[in-house]
Amino acid sequence: MDFHRLLRIIVTSSATSSLLRPFHALLIVTGEYPKDPFLSTKLINLYSRLGDTRSSLLTFHRIPIKTVFTWNTLISTYIHNNLYSIGIRCFQNLIADVRPDGFTFPAVIKACLDVSDGRKMQSWIIKLGLGVDLYVVASLVKMYSRLGFIDDASKLFDEISIRDLGCWNAMVSGFSQNGDVDRALSLFVEMMVRGGVGIDAVTLTSILPACTQSQDHHVGLLIHALSIKHGLDFEIYVSNSLIDMYSKFDRVEDAHYLFDEMVRKDLVSWNSIISAYDQLGQSMVVLNLFEEMKSTGFRPDAFTLMSLASSISQAGNLGDARSIHGFVLRKGWDSGSHVFLSNAIVDMYGKLGKPDYSQRSFDRMIFRDLVSWNTLINCYSQNGLASEAIHVFQTMQDGSSGMVPNQGTLVGILPAYSCIGAVQQGMQIHGRSLKMGLDMDLFVGTCIIDMYAKCGRLTDADLLFEHMPLKSSISWNTIIAGHGIHGDGVMALNLFDRMREQDVKPDEVTFLSVLSACSHSGQVEEGKNWFRSMRLDYKLQPIMKHYACMVDMLGRKGDLMGAHEFIKSMPVEPDAAVWGALLGACRIYGDVELGKIASNRLFAVDPYNVGYYVLLSNIYARAGDWGEVDEVRKLVKDQRLKKTPGWSSIEVGNKVDVFFSGSHSHSQCRKIYEELGVLMSRIKTLGFIPDLSCVLQDVEEDEKDDILSGHSERLAIAFGLISTKPGTTLRIFKNLRVCVDCHNASKLISRVTEREIIVRDSSRFHHFKDSVCSCGDYW
Repeated sequence: MDFHRLLRIIVTSSATSSLLRPFHALLIVTGEYPKDPFLSTKLINLYSRLGDTRSSLLTFHRIPIKTVFTWNTLISTYIHNNLYSIGIRCFQNLIADVRPDGFTFPAVIKACLDVSDGRKMQSWIIKLGLGVDLYVVASLVKMYSRLGFIDDASKLFDEISIRDLGCWNAMVSGFSQNGDVDRALSLFVEMMVRGGVGIDAVTLTSILPACTQSQDHHVGLLIHALSIKHGLDFEIYVSNSLIDMYSKFDRVEDAHYLFDEMVRKDLVSWNSIISAYDQLGQSMVVLNLFEEMKSTGFRPDAFTLMSLASSISQAGNLGDARSIHGFVLRKGWDSGSHVFLSNAIVDMYGKLGKPDYSQRSFDRMIFRDLVSWNTLINCYSQNGLASEAIHVFQTMQDGSSGMVPNQGTLVGILPAYSCIGAVQQGMQIHGRSLKMGLDMDLFVGTCIIDMYAKCGRLTDADLLFEHMPLKSSISWNTIIAGHGIHGDGVMALNLFDRMREQDVKPDEVTFLSVLSACSHSGQVEEGKNWFRSMRLDYKLQPIMKHYACMVDMLGRKGDLMGAHEFIKSMPVEPDAAVWGALLGACRIYGDVELGKIASNRLFAVDPYNVGYYVLLSNIYARAGDWGEVDEVRKLVKDQRLKKTPGWSSIEVGNKVDVFFSGSHSHSQCRKIYEELGVLMSRIKTLGFIPDLSCVLQDVEEDEKDDILSGHSERLAIAFGLISTKPGTTLRIFKNLRVCVDCHNASKLISRVTEREIIVRDSSRFHHFKDSVCSCGDYW
């Protein structure tokens, strides 16, 4: 029987796994195994391909005389199955038995995860006189490049007198992998001019990532032309790399054309085009491509699902998200080997507004990397759950996780401290960024500026902004928005002028910051002009947030009919944010009829947002129409909606204390209310008269006075006064809008205590000092 021919049939068969063991048994029965070393070694290799390393090892041990070829096959088995440490130990056994050859080292070098192991291998290569073997040297070049020792790789390459194509490809790929774009492109040109070895598909797939990193699409086009000239453009690996390059140049149409022209596609091809559309945010195209991919017989892998999870989060479909997650769980891909996919699932739920699902997915993870922790922190921060984000951050640092914060960690946690006004803790993160050398990082620096601005320290934010060596549009947008929420519209517009003078192109977010600043400072005409300029001069189409900002601007100024007419003239159907801005203005100015119109539209488009019912109830309450107030409250009760409780927080001694209106749960409750009583008596001697219209309950006037005195911002102010030294600035953060009565009281409290009191409410900052507020009583 011709066992060698039979073996070739088994190797090429689709049923290799089911035929291998019977064939192995036949060899044992006939005595060909382990007598024939070639057949025995081939068995080791086949078991390796099937992932059965145990059978490979057993087969190896039964071979009486082991050649270097046999040892090399066993080492390759371990490397192929990612058992690198065992592969290196196997090499140590090999050198005690036989002499390694030129095929031994390329395999074992792949197992070197530490440069010290790599240098030991190089010593063996020199000792055995294999330093002239180009295959071996190319493997060393790849190893040093992979481990980030690019200069060692380059030195080895320079010492090669006669280079083959494999050596050139290894060095070009090394420079490209390590982000050394200039040297990669320069070496590629040298290879073309003086190399004399031509190019192949590996050359092109090595240089194309460098073209992408350089962001020079002209070079990319030249490489594409070269691939056509050499007949390599239809090589599947080259086509996949070209698709990836064009997608990263934001030329997705070209990428899709290449994809359609491919004679043969593999899963990488589908993943590349799906990822291209995902990066552009075209979620529906991604979902359609995914369905098309499945219809052509391809099964998704972890990389497919990572792109799909991102697109589903953009589409906002929780049902699809749970389906994808279920598929991942059934495949067992939520284990440590696919941590990047688990991270994508955590991120997906966070973007869908389900951070509790993110937490559950995170808890299921067997292995977590730093990205896992950063993603969960971001999930909580982006959903306004600052305390939860801070808790995750502190847990990450307790030592058991073994994680050291990086740029992504700081960018994720800083908004959480901004949200609750924990400036002292935010300053500690700033200090940490200095130690890490990240304070001048564009993203970290911008987040620090944002933190100081949102914590009421605008001067610090300005100082940091001016010292930034590099400013992007995001940095400018942040500082403009910072001045806007502090009511400093003039400075916000001055910064906007500077931004344009420095040729930084404004984007949609810039104009949103500008319009918001105009709204908070009452600069209606300037706001109207910039809204027109955005469309006409900068060719930017307003999104719903811009329209909502314009309605808010007109409504705050009291032009309610103008705001209503603006809504009716909109070229798109207004959403809840637009009608909500109008309803908020109706509450300020007590316009019951227009408030009814706005609320009816809101209840149609967003019937489960309790905030809109509260606004309408407040409008009726101020008008004294308690019957209508009861009707609105009945609607809320029938729909089982819950009103968001008002709270205020203050940071004292690196600890944030939170107060709810009328709360008596604080450990210093008695002292707080005593201090509050003294304060109210003192400001009444200055002429303070409680504004009882701010009480939205149908109760007696003395009860209304007590209710006003127990508002959360007053409790926080009283606690701050008894807990800090005289003259200390108090910084209060409130989740709702400050009422008129508390606003008036805070102005006078600042005078009698000779303190500056800074209050950030849901709309803007109020700086109270010497009986005056920075908002000019306009908010």
